[in-house]
Amino acid sequence: MLRPGSGITAKFVNLLSNSSQDNRGARKNLDNLQLIPKNSFHEITLPVDPLTHALASYTLKRAAFPRLTRSATIAMLVAGTVADTDSLSKFAGPSAFLTFYRTYCHSLPAALLFSLLVTFPFLLRRSGPTEKQTSPLPIFIAALAASVLHLLMDLCQSTGVELFWPFSTRRFALDWVAPLDLWILGILLAGILLPALGGLVTEEIGAKSKGPRGKVGASLALATIILYFVLRFVLHGNALTAMKSRTYRGESPRKAAAFPESASPFRWHGIVETESALHDFEMEVGPAASFEPDSAVTSYKPEPSPALDAVRDTAVARRFLQAARFPKATVEKTPDGFHIILHAFPYSRDVSSGLRVHAQIDTDPSGKILSQELAWDPGSSPLW
Repeated sequence: MLRPGSGITAKFVNLLSNSSQDNRGARKNLDNLQLIPKNSFHEITLPVDPLTHALASYTLKRAAFPRLTRSATIAMLVAGTVADTDSLSKFAGPSAFLTFYRTYCHSLPAALLFSLLVTFPFLLRRSGPTEKQTSPLPIFIAALAASVLHLLMDLCQSTGVELFWPFSTRRFALDWVAPLDLWILGILLAGILLPALGGLVTEEIGAKSKGPRGKVGASLALATIILYFVLRFVLHGNALTAMKSRTYRGESPRKAAAFPESASPFRWHGIVETESALHDFEMEVGPAASFEPDSAVTSYKPEPSPALDAVRDTAVARRFLQAARFPKATVEKTPDGFHIILHAFPYSRDVSSGLRVHAQIDTDPSGKILSQELAWDPGSSPLW
């Protein structure tokens, strides 16, 4: 379960309330437009993400554990990908998905447990009289390395992982790489396939290879990925600095985040929160790049109301706010009172590109809660 903390109330007050009295009519009109930028940022949660982790685990095996047996290699691949089984929680509904996705299975204690589980069969396995005994310790170390590599790669994304569950439910996200990063995928494939092609050529000419096959290529691939992450780290810092140094419709930024795009490390999606609004835009980072704050799509926060005050204390809102980094409330008047929806901003992104969950709460005119639930965003599918 996601535990509410004191930070949730502060987040709710900061993002759902607006004490400024100026231009209220203009804010409401702009918010109702729900403008969508042409190149809106897409959060991708597709099966290729586990494929990236499988390739990373196999590359790590070739580079650091080249002499593992085939069965031990399979154990290492399982340990490096099993954390993504938490995405199957989507079949149990949006509430289960919000509870389990990137939480319990994406923690350091879970990585330790998964590594022990895949090593356990080797403890029970008896070697034949002519078969060399395999020590379980190297297999456990390799499996643990693959599990931790999985967590580190997901930590560098924007969804966030609960590294220290069950001791803490805080999510950590570095925002350096996209969930599906085409450059990482290409580097891993090159590190695996190019040495294989080179081995075929070597065998054709009758030359003997020195050392385990594929170790050099895998080592170069891992080194290249490390350099790529360093580049992303630098560019991410440059993007944040550019966003925080500007003003947005006369207001200074209170919170900012830069989310990576998959195709280019120089292209980022920015979100800035000010006192009265959330600003959503795309930006280029680089020597010749320029940034115009006026290009942002602005979504104003709703005015304070008894209904919003009541929503703050609901269980659904607290759970949603644990996962949503930039929540945005929309308030609709109904015959029975108010219908309030909490989206993860920017809520106008293409919902077909990923699984999207929002919280919806109904109140009467005085703010009494009538109903509350977590639901899929309209148009999104709980299936891949």
